Amino acid sequence: MSTVAVPAITPVRWPIPLAGAVLHLCLGTVYAWSFFQKPLTAAYGWSNSAVAWTFSLAICFLGLSAAWGGLRLRHASPRPMALAGAACYATGWLLGGAALHFSNLPLLYLGFGVLGGTGLGLAYVTAVTTAAHWFPDQKGRITGLVVMGFGLGALVMSKILAPALLALTHQNLVAVFACTGLIIAALGLPAASMLRDPPDTPTPAPAIPAPVEPFALASLVCPRFALMWLVFFCNITAGMMFISFQSPMLQDLLHHADPGLGLESLATAGATLIALGSVANGLGRFLWGGLSDRLGRTWTFRLILASQIAVFLILPQVSLPWLFGILVCYVLLCYGGGFGAMPAYVLDVFGPRRMPLVYGAILTAWSAAGIAGPQIVAGIRDTYPAHAAAYSFALAAAILTLGLLLSLFLNDTPLAPTA
Repeated sequence: MSTVAVPAITPVRWPIPLAGAVLHLCLGTVYAWSFFQKPLTAAYGWSNSAVAWTFSLAICFLGLSAAWGGLRLRHASPRPMALAGAACYATGWLLGGAALHFSNLPLLYLGFGVLGGTGLGLAYVTAVTTAAHWFPDQKGRITGLVVMGFGLGALVMSKILAPALLALTHQNLVAVFACTGLIIAALGLPAASMLRDPPDTPTPAPAIPAPVEPFALASLVCPRFALMWLVFFCNITAGMMFISFQSPMLQDLLHHADPGLGLESLATAGATLIALGSVANGLGRFLWGGLSDRLGRTWTFRLILASQIAVFLILPQVSLPWLFGILVCYVLLCYGGGFGAMPAYVLDVFGPRRMPLVYGAILTAWSAAGIAGPQIVAGIRDTYPAHAAAYSFALAAAILTLGLLLSLFLNDTPLAPTA
């Protein structure tokens, strides 16, 4: 019977995933973007699509920088990369505040989208990969715990941080963005500084021996990687369609049910849904990640995808706001579940040596979905406002069906070491 090697000095393992969870809590504030979607379109006259591009760029560069970061982590210490990521993300919020001050949409794209998104990716992949290395005996549970922090970040932002800052600054969005950047720096930088490799990890070499690089890069062109990437993309795209517009969607439904509701009541309801969805997103990462240790990674993804197809087919018939909220939360539970199960899936299939590179590369699916999901919904809302919800739900169901069909060709068998 084989045994799993556990890093030495077992009691000191726990600060690593806890620091990673705190760092991810800071990073997850990006998921509260729909909180600002309507205020920004109203205050600056920008279209839904124009504002949504800020979020899309942030998620796009998250995935791209995570891919690069995963490659670098194969021969670099995690602490400098995590610190750089936290600093870039905090600076992205500060530049976002400057962009709003000057009503400069390109600066908002560059600051919050490009620089902030780059910071998100560097810190995200570093925290997950480092925690996984410390807990090879509990991969699904620990990576789920770390990324749960990312899911809960929107709760903190939508129900605590953003409302408090709006009240303190008298609804000044410029000040809200700037203060958020400072708070993220104050919390994220100390958490990032705690990340380190296990004590039995060899000191990173300045260069990778020649046989290793082709061996690792070959993983990125194998059919298994392509299928995993596509299944991940389908699940993320469906979730992103809600995350980017869940607050406006609920507000539209509430306004249709009761046209007399004021803007403040609608905004509060939207923030509540963001918060509840954030909890579901965070719990999904932990619960599905742990469940994948029991069911297997492939069957976990099949259940995630199949159950969501049913939800999206039901949603067009839903007129009750509370039922809509429950179904949204379930979709986000499954969305988070994909992120909870995927790190362990990559580790199982490709092994610890290739995990940073392959996991970073597979997060480019997040980049693509970060553009596809929000822009699909934004385009539909701008072009077909009367049927936006129904069209969005039907398209999400179709995307998830494609993911489910692709998952039938996957299995949990590890690749051979020389693959």
